[in-house]
Amino acid sequence: MSRTRTALLAALALVAGTAGAAVAAIPPDVGAAAVPCTVEYKVQNQWDTGFTTAVTVTNNSAAKSSWAVKWSYAGNQKVTSGWNAKLSQSGTAVTAANESYNGTLSTGGSVSFGFNGTYSGTNALPTAFTLDGVTCNVDDGGTDPTDPTDPGTGSRVDNPYAGAKVYVNPEWKAKATGETGGSRIANQPTGVWLDRIAAINGVNGGMGLRAHLDAALAQKGSDELVVQLVIYNLPGRDCAALASNGELGPTEIDKYKTQYIDPIAAILKDTKYAGLRIVTTVEIDSLPNLVTNVSPRATATANCDTMKANGNYVKGVGYALNKLGDAPNVYNYVDAGHHGWLGWDDNFAPSAALFKEAASAEGATVADVHGFIVNTANYSATKEDHFTVNDTVNGASVRTSKWIDWNRYVDEQSYAQAMRTQLVSIGFPSGIGMLIDTSRNGWGGTARPTGPGATTTVDTYVDGGRYDRRIHLGNWCNQSGAGLGERPQAAPAAGIDAYVWMKPPGESDGSSTAIPNDEGKGFDRMCDPTYTGNPRNNNNMSGALPNAPLSGHWFSAQFQELMKNAYPAL
Repeated sequence: MSRTRTALLAALALVAGTAGAAVAAIPPDVGAAAVPCTVEYKVQNQWDTGFTTAVTVTNNSAAKSSWAVKWSYAGNQKVTSGWNAKLSQSGTAVTAANESYNGTLSTGGSVSFGFNGTYSGTNALPTAFTLDGVTCNVDDGGTDPTDPTDPGTGSRVDNPYAGAKVYVNPEWKAKATGETGGSRIANQPTGVWLDRIAAINGVNGGMGLRAHLDAALAQKGSDELVVQLVIYNLPGRDCAALASNGELGPTEIDKYKTQYIDPIAAILKDTKYAGLRIVTTVEIDSLPNLVTNVSPRATATANCDTMKANGNYVKGVGYALNKLGDAPNVYNYVDAGHHGWLGWDDNFAPSAALFKEAASAEGATVADVHGFIVNTANYSATKEDHFTVNDTVNGASVRTSKWIDWNRYVDEQSYAQAMRTQLVSIGFPSGIGMLIDTSRNGWGGTARPTGPGATTTVDTYVDGGRYDRRIHLGNWCNQSGAGLGERPQAAPAAGIDAYVWMKPPGESDGSSTAIPNDEGKGFDRMCDPTYTGNPRNNNNMSGALPNAPLSGHWFSAQFQELMKNAYPAL
């Protein structure tokens, strides 16, 4: 994506031992195969003392059954951990050799690996690489000033939200301002949802992706600015729900790639937008379903079994991470559910492993992941103050209460921090950060407890003290009594990059009754206030508000309730 042509000519001179004049005589259509190998060394994330790098090696010579790439640093860089290669270092010299599972490297084939490292002073890029002793050309991710389509890579900042404003969606602002009292929050930043192919160019005359990015440039001025995009259109989307089903069928992975992800990626790479920090929330409510809602579990659905069998969730997420991550100013955050979904022992570690599988699919590496987001469009409290998972009542652990039900976590912050630790332990970069969607988890108003519950039983203790007033943790649709949560802010706690409002307050989760539509959205009984539940919410009432419109449509009554129950109060 960067100095490919100039690096290629320089490498030809190096390999052939020719002078510059001889290189100029090489026909312009000489392909990469004229060079025995190419190396793309891309610093994807850098902070004060460390960095994360992705390396892609392409072999243009004879096929190999094993390989070793070598380079040297000019500074004091040290490789600390890596993935998809066996990395060793002696002084400034680094060797990356194949693992047992990726030794085969065909003619014209590529292999990718990555690593974390430390440095002090400057993190100068290596200038020469060899593959099995043969010198390769180097694509270091720099910008080719002769190529107007090349945005370069530069270095991503550790936390894109730090020191930056966040984009206020003019369309959401107009709806909020139109509500009585809505002007109090109309200037809050919210996510822009690209929930179908048509959203890229704008639906029914609304703003498309370029229009939002242009508006973001106007808001940016001379400051840093974050734009938040929700990438949400997988084949067979939301296999365990109906209200948010999408336009693509379970097998339409190629359409997802070519008609959805590729056009988005092309826009994000436009140098016009290189000065924006673009945060992508990649495919909410997808991968966790492949852990919790597949056979032989009682909560399994046929749709989720299908998506696990065909692998299109994993392929789709991997493809999105790979393609979107090519733009140097894009920060990919993968959806990681919430504590009331994945916080149990049999869900937690398997989910992290699945996230890594997806981040290693379709050309992606874990270095394409800047972080993860939890509680997207959900209602779990950010932090419960009146009890912890370690409390006991009359000798009984609070984990035995009906509300906690043996979960390891009682709120989103503790879950997010623990999930981050788990992800780093299995190979994700140590610099990953977490986002928490606090758009609807404030639970203020008169029902908000001011202290612990009575210590009569574990249930009275937990129920009397919990902020989250849902009937059951499994309830997710237009929850009655919910309120706006913490306002968006950067770096609110250790390991947390930001509190965000990724779900725009006032946009419905799903319709209360079946509504015919051309958006591919079905009717889910969990959005029906009269529904008595299913195994996923332990057969409790749904807790949903009545008279709700289709998912994503404006729901004035919910917006008013969220403002009324906001915490901190408006």
